[in-house]
Amino acid sequence: MESADKTRVPAGGSLAVDRERFSELVTRSIEMNTNIKIIREEVVELPDKEPTIIATGPLTSEGLIKNLVKLIGEKRLYFYDAIAPIVKADSIDMNIAFKASRYEDKGDGDYINCPMNKEQYYNFIKAIEEAEKIEPRDFEDVVSFERCKPIEDLIKRGPLTLAFGPMKPKGLIDPKTGNEPFAVVQLRQDNIRGDLYNMVGFQTRLKWPEQERIFRMIPGLEKVEFYRYGSLHRNTFINAPALLNETLQLKNAPHIFIAGQLTGVEGYLESTAMGLLSGIFTSIWMKRGKIIPPPKTTAIGSLLYYITHADPKNFQPMSINFGLFPPINMKGNKKERRKAIAKRALTDIKKWYEMILKIFSED
Repeated sequence: MESADKTRVPAGGSLAVDRERFSELVTRSIEMNTNIKIIREEVVELPDKEPTIIATGPLTSEGLIKNLVKLIGEKRLYFYDAIAPIVKADSIDMNIAFKASRYEDKGDGDYINCPMNKEQYYNFIKAIEEAEKIEPRDFEDVVSFERCKPIEDLIKRGPLTLAFGPMKPKGLIDPKTGNEPFAVVQLRQDNIRGDLYNMVGFQTRLKWPEQERIFRMIPGLEKVEFYRYGSLHRNTFINAPALLNETLQLKNAPHIFIAGQLTGVEGYLESTAMGLLSGIFTSIWMKRGKIIPPPKTTAIGSLLYYITHADPKNFQPMSINFGLFPPINMKGNKKERRKAIAKRALTDIKKWYEMILKIFSED
């Protein structure tokens, strides 16, 4: 979070970072930590007994994942993750586009907005429907994840899906007309210099020439220059409910702990949280053996419980959400109940944290 705060870019109420600078800061922090020995080479073999954390992420190399699959005795799972295009800021036509945040209390015009009327929107949707797309080579064991849905897959749910999703105009007024557009394409600053912008919610598997042709139909992007096209890649994770204990240890090889997105969580903070837990759990296991996970009433505990207790036949990647928390017995509207759940979570995580500190302070 310290590195994220130092590299954050304007994004209204969201936390967005300059990815390259963020990566540099995290790498530097690891390099400067005297307790970490860095060996820059590929690891393929897994140790027989030595306590080990596998924190290789969703793009784990084929050599290591094959040996992991051999150890766990199950096929790996994966889902296809689409990323959105990034464009050069000085190629956006600001005579058409305008700066504004959807909610006035969250950001000061942090987004560039490209307005569309009804006719422009439907022509845009039709072009996407008819465009050439990249199809995944292998559909075996593919798991879909809602937040990774490409725009062309969302459109299959109905032509207005984007207008009520990533292109919703609510809260945005075009200063040139004084009206709310029919739909809006939003772009968010992608780096600290402010010369690159990300097309918000525009994950896609359209072929690159099609992206150039179709995305230049967007008002304000007629002459846009692409820094990076949208693309599709495969993310690997393991079937955590079948393979992991609630301590992130492999059931059939408890000396091996799994960390990060490989466990079947989705999101930067969620992946970081599973990495933090795996480090704490490994240390406790080496120190005294018995590991006590955080309670289910906490955010990190509820997510951990989900990935280790979900139905292994239909296991899908998950990010933290209020649906994972145990219900709270109280009257009140949804906002009041969520506040109570959050208050309970903070109280319970503090108790767990104090217990962990006591374990590490013992001789």
